[in-house]
Amino acid sequence: MSTRILPEFDLLAPQSVTEALDLLATYKDRVTVMAGGTDVLVAMKSRFRTETVMILSGISGMDYIEYDATAGLRIGALATVGQLLDHADVKKKYRALWEAADIFATPQLRNTATVVGNLLRASPAGDCSCAIYAIGGKLLLQSKTGRREVDVDDLWLSYGVTARMANELAVELLLPAVGKDTRTAFQRVTRVNEDLAKLNMAVRLDMSGKICKTARVAMGCVGPTPRRLTGIEGQLEGREITEAVLQKAADTVASEISPIDDIRSTAEYRRDVAGVFLRRTIQQACAGAR
Repeated sequence: MSTRILPEFDLLAPQSVTEALDLLATYKDRVTVMAGGTDVLVAMKSRFRTETVMILSGISGMDYIEYDATAGLRIGALATVGQLLDHADVKKKYRALWEAADIFATPQLRNTATVVGNLLRASPAGDCSCAIYAIGGKLLLQSKTGRREVDVDDLWLSYGVTARMANELAVELLLPAVGKDTRTAFQRVTRVNEDLAKLNMAVRLDMSGKICKTARVAMGCVGPTPRRLTGIEGQLEGREITEAVLQKAADTVASEISPIDDIRSTAEYRRDVAGVFLRRTIQQACAGAR
């Protein structure tokens, strides 16, 4: 049952990263961290309950998106999905992420939801999460005792659960620099943009002429977390992306996924369309989107 009335909770509003880390060290798993609040508040209007919420909006200087040709793309913990759309380097160099942001919910939500928050929600339907998984990257976590980097490949442990520890604050996402021969693309299928995806997928292809040197293929809504399709990647790597290669990948993708029935789709539908969307997304990447 959903309601417009929020349950009672204590609100913490740190004004610096240091203050936030002190609070996390004290409260640990008794506090829920909130950035944009687009997931937390909706959950609290349903069945989710928490004693304490720590809101990060009072911390300045964490809403940046910065690109360097050598270091890559740095995204601060409070940078919104909407900011991705306004960043020329994201649109040019990280096309899959830009495309995921472009169809993300509504303008109101895009201007509130954070990119890092989408990762930490650990939903298999996360559009930005799927694109980032295909591109690759690292999440920087900080606690009072120091910092550590978690590769996106190791971030999602199960539905709604990440590798972030209770005393850690996610402070930055780093995506690797991409070359002129890197191609990325994102697609999803849903009823309307405002809905969560029935299926989403993203690819990264590092090309050498017509040959795919390395590939990363990610698909969402086909398991408890976003899933990397390593078998498909192996079929693409070292080969020219021909019709025969695409057909084989489309025919075998169902063996790498484990979708379920839910309110948005059936497992059967997801298995049936997975190959079609795999083919289309790879073709879109090969056509030149980056």
